[in-house]
Amino acid sequence: MDVHLIVNGERAHVDVEPRRTLADALREDLGLTGTHLGCEHGVCGACTVLVDGAPARACLMFAVQADGAEVTTVEGLQDGDGALHPLQEAFVAHHGLQCGFCTPGMLMTAAHLLDTHPGADRETIRAEMAGNICRCTGYQGIVDAVEAAGNARDTPA
Repeated sequence: MDVHLIVNGERAHVDVEPRRTLADALREDLGLTGTHLGCEHGVCGACTVLVDGAPARACLMFAVQADGAEVTTVEGLQDGDGALHPLQEAFVAHHGLQCGFCTPGMLMTAAHLLDTHPGADRETIRAEMAGNICRCTGYQGIVDAVEAAGNARDTPA
């Protein structure tokens, strides 16, 4: 089946079998390996991408379901010259990553959170990020990073 989408602001086309997941299409057909596959059951959140601006588990979604949609992967967070997104910088500065496996899904969930709840408090951050599992950090650095990125957005330049 022909699937046409906009991925990270660029038009993309993939020819997939109906049962191919969005995660597999992104990784294998489009070469966007930042979308990680962890559990392949939608539990861990490592494969989280934004589909039409909303978080989606790419391992649970068929590529054909994304036909005509706008998909943003972790690669799409960087600006055109390759500079890190402020959220990515905050993850580095606040030790919000260790092995990095969960990081793409965490970043995409956090990006959506800050778009919909700018300046979210720690309780809201923890609640919104609860669907993403990290086995290394203990979450403190992740919450610190999301909070710092949210606070930086609210500060005039």
